[in-house]
This record gives sequence, C-alpha cells and structure tokens, in this order.
Amino acid sequence: MTRALRRALAGTLGEGDAALLCSSFDQVGEIAIIRIPDPLLPRRREIGEAVLAQASGATRVFCQASDVSGEHRTRSLELIAGEGGTVTVHREHGCAMLVDVEGAFFSPRLATERARIASLASDGETVLNMFGGVGAFSLVIARATRCDVHTIDINPLAARLCAENAARMRLAGTVTTECGDAAELVPRWAASRRADRTLMLLPERSAEFLGIAVSATRPGGTIHYYSHVHADSKALAAPNAARELLDIAPRGTGVSLSRIVRPVGPRYYQTAVDAVLPA
Repeated sequence: MTRALRRALAGTLGEGDAALLCSSFDQVGEIAIIRIPDPLLPRRREIGEAVLAQASGATRVFCQASDVSGEHRTRSLELIAGEGGTVTVHREHGCAMLVDVEGAFFSPRLATERARIASLASDGETVLNMFGGVGAFSLVIARATRCDVHTIDINPLAARLCAENAARMRLAGTVTTECGDAAELVPRWAASRRADRTLMLLPERSAEFLGIAVSATRPGGTIHYYSHVHADSKALAAPNAARELLDIAPRGTGVSLSRIVRPVGPRYYQTAVDAVLPA
C-alpha cells in the first residue's frame, strides 16, 4: 500500500518529499487515517486524494492532527479527502462494530491480538475487560464463545458504542457495559464475583491498575497485561515485559506467554504478557 501511495504521488511529490511519507496508514471501515509529517502538511489534500484512490472501500481520508491522549483516549483528525464524519462500521472476525475514530479509542492494528485472546477463552468463562473502548475485544470474544464479558470504559462515547454494538450483534455470549473509572467500578463489580480472565488494555498505565485486576481475578485465573516497554533490541522486548510484570505481580504468578504486539516508537514496543495467578 505504501509503495502504491508513493507511485500515485510520483508526479506530484519530489523524491525527497515522497521519502518523508509514513510507512503505512490505517483503514477503519470506510475511513482511512494517515499521519503526515509537518513538511508535507501543505500538500495534505493531494496526499489525501492519493490515499483515497488506493484504499479499497474508503470514502474519506483523515489526517491525524494529534496523538491519542487524555483519560478518554481521543485524538484530533482533519478531513483531507472525500466526505463524511468520523463514525463508521468496522468489520472484523465476524463482528460489525460502530466506531468513532476521533471520539473513542479503537485500533485496527490489534485485530490479530483480539483473535488470539478469543481463541484462549472458553465457554462459560467470566471475562473482565477493564479498559474496553468501543468493545472490540469484548465483542470478538463473545462472538466466538459463550462467555460473559463485562466491559468498562471511562469515556461515555466509547461505553455507549460498546453497548450499541452488543445490542445490534448476534453473539454466542453476553457483553455488559459500564461507564466510569475502572479504579472505582472494578472493586464494586468484584464484590460479588471474580473473573476467569481479565484484560488490561491500557498499556500506558497498566502497572497502576494491576492490584485492582488481581483482586478481581480468581486464583488460577489469567490476566492479559499490556504495557509499553523500552528495549535496545526487538528480541529483548518480550522478556523485559515479563520481568517487569513479575516484579509487581503477587508471588507465585506465572507467565504463560510474553509477546510483542506492535512497535510504538523507536525502541519502544507494545507488549502482551499472559500472567497466570497462583491457585
């Protein structure tokens, strides 16, 4: 896709400018999202039209004007080609999910990780998704298994979209949604039950919430712990993540898997550690 984009712009951008283009862009439903370096921002309309021509099924292109930030995990986007708003339907693993690419967190780059977690879940499990966004992980799990998935997000729009997605889809399991701070809602939820499997999809701050996750997960249950890890080489990222988790986890916690989910910056990686609590 990147090579095709550069070819499409060959008559518009010089070789030096083309080399500045990002290596890839995301497509969510009918929306393509691209990062454009500052020197190329004056050409963003032309770049947007080239992306629109290359992205199959896309009807509009947005330029990412800010990083994902804040407790609601939102970002600013600028429409640079096509027409329409920031809401679309994203299809993945048999799920058709309403997504607002500006107002609620969602990443298509986690599709493989969502399938992996769903493959580990078993019928009858209780799953706690502490930072659920629009419910993508929850929906993929409940589509594949007869699990009861409880989803929490502090962003009202994300929680509403999760509830709407669960209501409009045919699921094998169930997805319930709460809006609020996981630090307050998880202990309240755990007062009457425990999760067999807990997801911690807030890699920037997971360490702050690990104690709460442990208290809400049954002995012998699994916590899927996501973090951002610095490593001098890619080969060290997953082992570093496992060590960091075990340094703060209860004694006797085991690690069944530690893996890189995706690079997030120079020598920084998003990692997933599957931690098994002591029985």
